[in-house]
Amino acid sequence: MQYQQALEKKEEFLVYVQVERNLTDNTYKSYGSDLRQFFNFWKKHNQTNGLDVSIKTALEHFFVQHFYKKTQKASIARKISCFTSFERFLKSNGINLNLQLTRPKVEKKLPTYLTVQEVFHLLDTVKDSDLPSHRPIRDKAIFEVLYATGIRCAELTQIRLEHINFEEKTILIMGKGRKQRYVLFGEKAKAKIIEYMRAERFVNDRGNSILFVNPQGESLTNRTIQKILTMFSRFLTVKKQLTPHKVRHSFATHLLNAGLDLRALQELLGHASLSSTEKYTHVTTQDLQDMYNSIHPINAMLATLDA
Repeated sequence: MQYQQALEKKEEFLVYVQVERNLTDNTYKSYGSDLRQFFNFWKKHNQTNGLDVSIKTALEHFFVQHFYKKTQKASIARKISCFTSFERFLKSNGINLNLQLTRPKVEKKLPTYLTVQEVFHLLDTVKDSDLPSHRPIRDKAIFEVLYATGIRCAELTQIRLEHINFEEKTILIMGKGRKQRYVLFGEKAKAKIIEYMRAERFVNDRGNSILFVNPQGESLTNRTIQKILTMFSRFLTVKKQLTPHKVRHSFATHLLNAGLDLRALQELLGHASLSSTEKYTHVTTQDLQDMYNSIHPINAMLATLDA
C-alpha cells in the first residue's frame, strides 16, 4: 500500500473510530496525532530517498527511529495499538497489510488514590462557600458524583437528566465503544445533584438535558472538569494533584478495601476484562500489609525489643 492510497484511508479510519467505535476523545485525539506523525515521517522519507516506499517499510523505519530516540514504551505501545486498529480497518475494506506489529511489554503503574479521610475532608469539611468558584454547588456535585460512581471524566460530561433514576439512585452511563451500564450513587450524591439542579443549573429553551453545564447551558469539557478538581487539590494537607482518574482509582480502592467483589467492581467501572480491574488488588494488598505491620503482635514485640 502506497502513500497516497493510505492517506485517503487515514481520514476514513478516523471518522470510523469516532463515529462507529465511539472511542473517547482522548483516544481519538491520540490516534489522530499518531497517524499525523507517521504520515509526516513517511512523506519526508519518500522525499529524501526519491521513492514511494510501502506502508510496511515506512512503519519499520518509523519505529526504528523511535527506538533510537528512546521513546517511552507506553507511547510506542499506544502507537502500535493505533496502527493495529488501522490495519484491521483496512482489512475490512479488502486491503491486507500483514504488518505483524507486537506491543512492547509495559510495566503497569499502581494507581494513585486519595485516602478515605482525604475524600471526606474535601466533600464534608470544605464548604461550598470556601471554593473559589462561581458555581460551587455544581463543582461539589461533580466531585460527589465522580466519587460515588467511579465513572470516567468523559462519561460524566455525557450524563443527561433522563439517564438518572432518583428513586433507584442509578445512572445509565454511555461508556467506551457505546457500551451502556448502570452505576449506583448514594443519598449524599443525590442530595447534592438535586441542590445543584435547583440552585445553579442553567435552564435554556434549546432542550439541552445534559446534567452538568456551564453558565451558557453548554456541556462541560474534560478540561473544565480537570480544572475543577485541581481547585479541590488546594484544600488537601498533603500535596497531591487531583484528577478525575484519581477519584476513579479512589472509588475502586475504597470499595475493594470494604470487601466488594472484584467482578462487581469490574461491572461498575465498565472494564471490558477483569485484568483491567485486577490492578486495584495490588493497592489493597499493600494497604493490608501496612495494616498487618502496624497491628500484628509480633511487630509490637519487635518494636519493644528495639526500644
